[in-house]
Amino acid sequence: MAFSFNFFVPRASQRPQLACEITPEGVIAGRHVDAERSVTAFAPLPAEVVRPGIAEANLADAQRVTQAIRKAVDEVAGREKPLTLVIPDAAVRVLLMDFETLPSKLSEALPIVRFRLKKLAPFEVDDAAVSYQVLPRVHGAANGQLRVLVTVMPSAIRAEYEAVVRAAGYEPGVVLPATLAAVAAAPAQGASLILTRNGHTLTTVITDGDELLLHRSLDLPPGDEGHADELARAVSVSLAYFEDTLHYKPTVLHYAGPGGAQEFRRALGPHLSEVLEEYGLQIEDLLRGPHGALTAIPSGLAAGVMGALAN
Repeated sequence: MAFSFNFFVPRASQRPQLACEITPEGVIAGRHVDAERSVTAFAPLPAEVVRPGIAEANLADAQRVTQAIRKAVDEVAGREKPLTLVIPDAAVRVLLMDFETLPSKLSEALPIVRFRLKKLAPFEVDDAAVSYQVLPRVHGAANGQLRVLVTVMPSAIRAEYEAVVRAAGYEPGVVLPATLAAVAAAPAQGASLILTRNGHTLTTVITDGDELLLHRSLDLPPGDEGHADELARAVSVSLAYFEDTLHYKPTVLHYAGPGGAQEFRRALGPHLSEVLEEYGLQIEDLLRGPHGALTAIPSGLAAGVMGALAN
């Protein structure tokens, strides 16, 4: 896909050929072998070791997470140390913002972006990690406005994730939210409707070619009670937005998350699944299993790492 997101980059550099994602289920690692091949590995984590969010510490057992990173990444890394770190969506806030104009120099533009965030972010942004990217814009463009994709996360949360990577012997060169990483694994042509789930966060993304039209995250309540209603509502809203913006119905909903598309259909329930089929919408895995898996990766969990490697 044409998307290439580079957020929270400590210095100018090319995207690493090595990536790992920290999820509540475990750590997924991947590396480009050559232009056609990648290798991947997985190290599981016990429940509740990774608890994504912006309000408090995310890693209940940093040592165990470090061990999982070392186990998964060592299996694929070769001699490489810099990597792209993919983190849960709940640990960061992603916003699409419009600006009349924005200075080309980072040192001049970043304070403007940070000022706008003060009214939008649910936490103090003065010392938060902020990054942005100006996007191509066709749909809904008005008066030459710039569409800017902004990511912001508490500095302490970013430092927490980066610390376990360094403790494992690697260096986080780029940090990406899970869904923005996974988007690059979507089909390269035409418009795409994508839903991802990591932890208790459900994120909807709509793209059209290299244009990002929608990025919307929803925090699901703990446990499974009420999830079917929330999932149904998210699908309904995304379908309406897709049709209103692109003026035709989507035929495929691409899903990435624990259990893959099969589990997502089960969570929706048989009635809604039948309604979607009557509507003409098929639910498919965003990524149908990575090639070169050195250890088995649970269904639906590899899209973030493979997307990070695709950029």
